[in-house]
Amino acid sequence: MQFTDLDAELDRLEADRDFSGSVLITQAGRTVYESCRGLADRAWGAPIGLGTRFALGSVTKSFTAVAILDLVGEGRLGLDTAVASVLPPERRPSTLRDDVTVRHLLTHTSGIADYFEEETATDDWVEEFAALWRDRPVYRVVTPVDYLPLFAELPPYRAPGGRFQYSNAGFILLGLVVEEVAGTDYFTAIDERVFSPAGMDASGFFRTDEVRPDVATGYLPPTAPGRPWRTNVFSTPANGAPDGGAFSSAPDLDRFLTAYAAGELVKPDLLEQALSPHIHIGKITSMGLGVYLFGDDDKRAFGADGGDPGAEALIRRYPVLDVNTVVLSNVNGPTWAVDEAVRAVVKA
Repeated sequence: MQFTDLDAELDRLEADRDFSGSVLITQAGRTVYESCRGLADRAWGAPIGLGTRFALGSVTKSFTAVAILDLVGEGRLGLDTAVASVLPPERRPSTLRDDVTVRHLLTHTSGIADYFEEETATDDWVEEFAALWRDRPVYRVVTPVDYLPLFAELPPYRAPGGRFQYSNAGFILLGLVVEEVAGTDYFTAIDERVFSPAGMDASGFFRTDEVRPDVATGYLPPTAPGRPWRTNVFSTPANGAPDGGAFSSAPDLDRFLTAYAAGELVKPDLLEQALSPHIHIGKITSMGLGVYLFGDDDKRAFGADGGDPGAEALIRRYPVLDVNTVVLSNVNGPTWAVDEAVRAVVKA
């Protein structure tokens, strides 16, 4: 792989679009490229390092999916189990249809209403998401069940099993299913079923009021020229949830991709199902069981994307090439251009 063009693109994005984050590419378990740009803490000028831990946004959904599939592998749950048969009435939407299954939630085909509808979000989605918490204090949203009031009374969009429609609420329900079946809180289940077996010792769910080392602060741009950068403390819930908000480092996410692909987190028969297309999203993009599938040639990949105010993350595994890529950032916007440059290098 040749990385001169990638270095130049990162230089440009750091200078022109304030990219701040880390990039890691490994092949066959060996690091072939790493780069860290910008600041983990703008107030104190603390630079980002490869071990810096970032908020992951919806990459967290892939951890929730692994926990669900692990429970399925244990025979404690079925992919076609009705969600309403698992969750008691007080821990599910009053409008939840009896025919919505675990599989529907994993593939974003449940048809349930979402608490933040990404299909209708505008380019100003960061402020739109932050607006959710103006009348609902973020410090009161700390467990999966705390999200239920956001969508519990909304009517479903359609019957399950139809088209793909990205759903944050669906993964909140999956987190509640994990709690109900595993008999532990969601965060413990993810630690036991994902982080620990994958060797992700730096990863976890960190409250915004906790002081922890090597954690990047999430930033929002100034509201006007000359104004200061802002942290995302009022723009995201106080703790992560099954649909987003875990923290991890680039090396830990590389370990996750490798362990996942090796069948160390999900049993082989279920892994095959997880990495098979269940519904097509675009020309060469499909949805597996909680994981995106990209392409259909020897450069195909699977992975996850995430974005919250002040946080973006993209992870990819190229099975045939034996390559993992991780792009993390504590700002919004340029991360997708970074990932495009990374993909160009890998596919070249």
